[in-house]
Order: sequence, then structure tokens, then C-alpha cells
Amino acid sequence: MTRRLARVETEVQRHESLQRLASDVLAANELALEADDPELAQEVEDGLAKLRAEIARLETESMFSGDLDDHDVVLSIHAGAGGTDAQDWAEMLLRMYLRWAERERFKVTIREALAGDEAGAKSATLEVSGPHAYGWLRSEHGVHRLVRLSPFDAAHRRHTSFASVDVIPDMGDEVEVEIDPEDLRIDTFRAGGPGGQYVNTTDSAVRITHLPTGVVASCQSERSQLQNRTVAMKLLKSRLAVIERAKREEELAAVRGEQRAIDFGSQIRSYVQHPYQLVKDHRTNYETSSVDKVLDGDLEDFMIAYLRLGGAQRSRDQGQE
Repeated sequence: MTRRLARVETEVQRHESLQRLASDVLAANELALEADDPELAQEVEDGLAKLRAEIARLETESMFSGDLDDHDVVLSIHAGAGGTDAQDWAEMLLRMYLRWAERERFKVTIREALAGDEAGAKSATLEVSGPHAYGWLRSEHGVHRLVRLSPFDAAHRRHTSFASVDVIPDMGDEVEVEIDPEDLRIDTFRAGGPGGQYVNTTDSAVRITHLPTGVVASCQSERSQLQNRTVAMKLLKSRLAVIERAKREEELAAVRGEQRAIDFGSQIRSYVQHPYQLVKDHRTNYETSSVDKVLDGDLEDFMIAYLRLGGAQRSRDQGQE
């Protein structure tokens, strides 16, 4: 209830801000016409550009139709086939989502990051908080493929690497999940993120495994073992809540997406750096040659294309009813 109220208050504030901006632009336009002032005319142009951008953003967010789209997100990255290159690719994806969140002013907390054997990361788990976080990030669920000249190959040959991104809504305290303590295995270990740059290095990291389902949650971002255990349990409950919800509604594919091997033929998106420059989403067919911009967090066009695809699919389904 508190989460929903906060979201509504934020939306009201945004609409009020948009209304004030529109009023200011109209007032500036009237003054510019009366005074024939180039500076005022430029102010009107700048205001109109900002107004158009805000309206476009609201139009995009109107496509968030899922009942979980306004939730925060637990996003996990796992290196797949490709050895050291895949672990380096997983860390590249981690940076990409951190840069995206920074661009969009989302709050991110890195809860777990397991360094690769030689470079990169074997896995990482983030909590992402902000307006419609799940609505935006659900487009990223699946296997991501990278093609490049490997910096880890002495012959500098072309390599293909894979990493999976798992995106689930943070259910918080909305759903009660009963967990028998006997069904849990709790391990403690020394924390250490990729290069030590993302998380605190302590001796208090906690990993909790739910034995009946095999679901695992880890946390190493807090200073004390008790804090890490509390956060890891929260992450575990969110994952189990999503699974239970999906079972009840028989919509596992819609909530978590199809689970595939992290290997050839399973990717949702390909990032090619050699022999040409291209990022292509295989579900929407949206593509761009600006690979560096995408890897620097410029993901909005891919996310919007995915939202539009979902909207078109819903329209077709309603037409068949």
C-alpha cells in the first residue's frame, strides 16, 4: 500500500510539473511575440523541446500495462558459454546496466558480485529502484550474445560469448512466503567483487539456498553478516514469491520469461563488434550500429521497441476474443 501511494504521489508531482512547464512556455511565447526578443524566442524553443521530451516519456510509460510494472527489480547477470570472454562480457553487461540506471536516475544497489577466474565477473545481482523499474527492465530478461575480437586470445581471433540476465520484480512485503528453516542452507564466505570495485570486501558475505527449489540468493554489500543475511533472505523471498505467483496464474513464461541454455541459438539480443558494428534485438528486430553507445547504457530505444511489441500483441489478442 505504501509503495503504491508513493508511486501515485510521484505521478501527481510529474503531471503538476508538466502543467507548470506548459504554462511557463505559453507565457514566454506571449512575451516573445510582443517584444520580438530573440533570447525569449530561444527560451520558448528550449521549453518546447523539454515539453515534447516529457510528453514522449509519459506516452511511453502509458504502455506499462502489467500489474508488476511499477515494482522495483532484482536483476541478476550470469556468465555463460565462452570462458574468460564470457566472464568479461558479464562484467560489461553489469557496467551497461549501471550506466543505464545512472542516466535514468534510478537507484542501484549491488547485492552480490562474484569475480571471474582471470577477469570479469561470474555473476552479479542488483536491486534497481525507481518509477516503473520492472516495466523498463523486463525487456532485458534472457541471453545476451557478444561477438568480438577477443582481448584474451593471443592470436586475437574472433570469439562469441554469452551471458544471461534474469529480471524479477521485487515483491517486497506484498506476498507472504512461508519458508521452513530446515529447507535452507546458509553459507558464509569472503566477499569480493570484480576487481574489488563494486562491493565491499569483507568476511561477512551470505549465500542462502532454498533446497526444495534450488533458488539461491546472495548478499555481500553490507558490512555485517546479519545485515547481509537479512537482505539475502529478502531477495530469496522475492524470487520464491514470483515463482509461486506464476504457478498460481499459470503464467510462468510471462513473469520470468522462457528459461534457455546460455549458449548458441538462445539469445534475445546480439552485440557485434567485429567484423561489423551492430546491436540487434531478435524479438523486435530493432537494431543500431552504435554499439559503444548501447554498452554505455543507451538502452531506451530497445526497451521502447519491446514495450510496443507487447502492446501490439495485446491488441491482436483482444481482436481475437
